[in-house]
Amino acid sequence: MAGDDLIALAISLRLAAVTTALLLVLCTPLAWWLGTGSSRWRVPVNAVVSLPLVLPPTVLGFYLLIFMGPQGPLGRLLQGLGIGSPVFSFSGLVIGSMVYSLPFVVQPLRDAFEALGPRVLEVAATLRASPWDRFVSVALPLASRGFVTGAVLAFAHTLGEFGVVLMIGGNLPGRTQTASIAIFNHAETLDYAAANRLSGILVAMAFVLLLAVYASTRGRGTHVRPWHWN
Repeated sequence: MAGDDLIALAISLRLAAVTTALLLVLCTPLAWWLGTGSSRWRVPVNAVVSLPLVLPPTVLGFYLLIFMGPQGPLGRLLQGLGIGSPVFSFSGLVIGSMVYSLPFVVQPLRDAFEALGPRVLEVAATLRASPWDRFVSVALPLASRGFVTGAVLAFAHTLGEFGVVLMIGGNLPGRTQTASIAIFNHAETLDYAAANRLSGILVAMAFVLLLAVYASTRGRGTHVRPWHWN
C-alpha cells in the first residue's frame, strides 16, 4: 500500500479514536438525562440527537461548514480569540465527526441507563449512597455494555465517514484526507487496485468491530440493541 494511503488510514484511525473518546465523555450525562429523566424536553432532544441518522451527510456537512467557517458563529468566535476557523483542519474533522456519530453513542447509553430501572438506584439510596455514588458505583458498571456498544459503533461509523469530512476538511493529503476520501480519489483516477486494497482494509475493520458488538451483547439480555434505533 502506498505511503499516502497509509497516512490517510492513520488520519482516519486517529479521527475515530479521538471522536469516540470525546463522545463517550460528553454524551454520558446527556444519555443519563434522556434515559432516567422525566422532562418533557426529552422527546425533542431525542429527535435532535437522531437527526444525523436521517440527514444526508453532505447536508450536515454543509451546515457545519457554514457554522464553523470564517463568517459563521463559531468561526468568528474562534477568530476573535486568535485561534482561527477549524474548517480544513483536523480539529474541524473532529467536531464534524462528533456531530455525525452522536446518535451512535447517545442511543446505546440511553437504552442501557433506561433498562436499569429505578429500583436498583432506590436500593442504593437506602444504603445511604449519594447520587454521585449511585451513578458511579451502580449505574455506570451496570451500563457497561452500552458503553462498549457506543464506543465500537462510533469508532466504526467515524472510520467510514466521507460526506461530512469532505465538506468540512476538504481533501488535503497528510492533513484532512481520510481513507474514505483516498478511496474516492483512487476510483476517480480508475486506480481500482489501490481503491480495492484500502476498501478491503476498512471492510475488515468494520466487520471485526461489529463482531465485537454482537459478541458483547450475545446471551446477555436485551438491554442494549445496537441494531434498533428509536
